[in-house]
Amino acid sequence: MFNKYRPTLGYDEYFCRKQSAPRADLEPLLSSLGQIGLTELNRNHVSAGNLLRRLGATFQLNGTGLHGGERILPFDPLPRLIHLHDWAKLERGLVQRLEAIDRFLADVYGSQKILMDGVIPREDVESSQGWRPQMQDIQLPLNRWCHISGLDLIRDEEGTWRVLEDNLRCPSGVAYFLENRRVMKRLFPSLFAGRTVQPIDDYPSKLLQTLQDLAPWADTPRVVLLTPGVFNSAYFEHSYLAQQMGIALVEGRDLICEDGRVWMRSTNGREPVDVIYRRIDDDFLDPKVFRRDSALGVPGLIDVLQNGRIAIANAPGTGVADDKLIYAYVPKMIRYYLNEEPIIENVPTYLCSHPDDRQYVLENLKKLVVKSVAEAGGYGMLIGPQSNRSEIAEFDSKIRANPRNYIAQPTLQLSTVPSLSNGELFPCHVDLRPYVLRGASNWVSPGGLTRVALKRGSLVVNSSQGGGCKDTWVVSDSPVVGDNQGEQTVQEAMPC
Repeated sequence: MFNKYRPTLGYDEYFCRKQSAPRADLEPLLSSLGQIGLTELNRNHVSAGNLLRRLGATFQLNGTGLHGGERILPFDPLPRLIHLHDWAKLERGLVQRLEAIDRFLADVYGSQKILMDGVIPREDVESSQGWRPQMQDIQLPLNRWCHISGLDLIRDEEGTWRVLEDNLRCPSGVAYFLENRRVMKRLFPSLFAGRTVQPIDDYPSKLLQTLQDLAPWADTPRVVLLTPGVFNSAYFEHSYLAQQMGIALVEGRDLICEDGRVWMRSTNGREPVDVIYRRIDDDFLDPKVFRRDSALGVPGLIDVLQNGRIAIANAPGTGVADDKLIYAYVPKMIRYYLNEEPIIENVPTYLCSHPDDRQYVLENLKKLVVKSVAEAGGYGMLIGPQSNRSEIAEFDSKIRANPRNYIAQPTLQLSTVPSLSNGELFPCHVDLRPYVLRGASNWVSPGGLTRVALKRGSLVVNSSQGGGCKDTWVVSDSPVVGDNQGEQTVQEAMPC
C-alpha cells in the first residue's frame, strides 16, 4: 500500500525520509491500513464525505450566501498520531502561553506595566486593529480574557513543534475536530483495535463547564451562543455546539439589555442571561460602543459587562493578542509575567514595522512567507518561493506603504502525513489546532484539528484555500490491560 509513497522535503510523521522506512511506532497502524487496502480505503473515503454531508458538517466560502458556496470540509482518513508523552509537553506549553497572554491582556487594559517597562512598544499595541481602548479598566470574571483558544502548531524540518499563530477571538473548527472522530469510528473501526486513543467526545461538556465558571454570581448560570446567523461561514459549528451543550442559539435581536442585565426574549417572556459565547467579532457586539451600524449585536452589552453582570467569551479586546505582530512578543510575555522560558518556541518572525527587519524582508521576499497581521484563512499572504515577479513586486509596494501591517517568516517545510490525493497516497503538509479551555481550571483537547494542504506541494492548509482535515490521535504508550480497548506497546520513534 505504501510501496510508492516517498516523503520529499522536511519531516514525515509516518516514514523516515532518508531510509524510506516506516517509523517503528507507526508500524502497527501501517499494518492495520494494509489490511484495509487502498481500494477499500478510497471507497470508505467517498462514504466519509457522504456521511459528513448528511450530518450537515459544511461551511460556506466568504461571500457565497446560504447555498452557493456550501461544501463539506474535505476529510482525509489516514489518522495523525501523537504519543502521550509528547502531548504532555505540548499541553504544558499551551497552558503556559495562554497564561502569559491572559496576563498581558489584563495588563494592557489595566496598569500597562509591560508597556511602561518598554518590553513591548506601546505603538505596536495601540496601532493594532484588535486594540479596544473601550475595554480599559474593566474587571473580568476570574481575570480571564481568553476562555476558548485555538493555537496553530506546526512541526518544522527537524520535527520540532512550534507555535505558528494564536487564535484568540472566535477560534473555529472544533465541530469538524469532533465529527472527524465520529466518522473514523463508524467507517474505520479496525484502525482503533489494539490501541488506546484518548477520547475527545467530552469537549462539549468541558466547554459548557468553562462558560458556566465565568458567572460565579449565579447558582446555575444561563449560557447562550451568539451567532451572526445562517449566512455565516461557520454557522454549522455554531448550531452544532449549541445543540451539544444544550443551550440556546441566539442572534442579537433575541437579546436585550434592561435593568442592568442581559435578557433573552422567549415565548415565556424574558429570561436572564449570564454568559454569552459569542461567535461575532468585536466590532459588531455593541452598536453603542463599537460599530454604530451593527445589526448583529446587542445595544448596551458593554455597559452590563462593565457592571459585572454578564460574561462574554472570549472577552472583547482579545484580538490585540491575535495580531500577528504581537504574536512575535509572546516569548517576552512568558519571561516577563511568568519568569519562565517558553516551552514551545515561536517560528522566527520579522516585523516589517522595524526598519532593520523591513530591509531584510524586502531584500529576501523570494525566500520568505509574508503575512498581513490582521488577515486569516490564508488571505493576505505571499509565499515567496511559489510566487512570480509581479506578486513579489505587489507585496514590496504593500510593505513599503504600510509596514505595520506585515510580518514575515522563513518558508518552513511543514511536516507531512500520508493523505489520499487522486486515489493515491501522497505526503501532504499539515498543521495542528488544539483547543484550550480556561475557566476555573485549564483543559486542553487531546490532539486537535489537523488541517491538511491537500493540493500537492501546497503549504496552505486553510479550508478556504483548498485544505482539508484529519482525525488526530493522542495515543498512550502503555500495553493493553485486560479487555479494555487498549493499544499495542508502542516503541520509541525510530531515529532518522
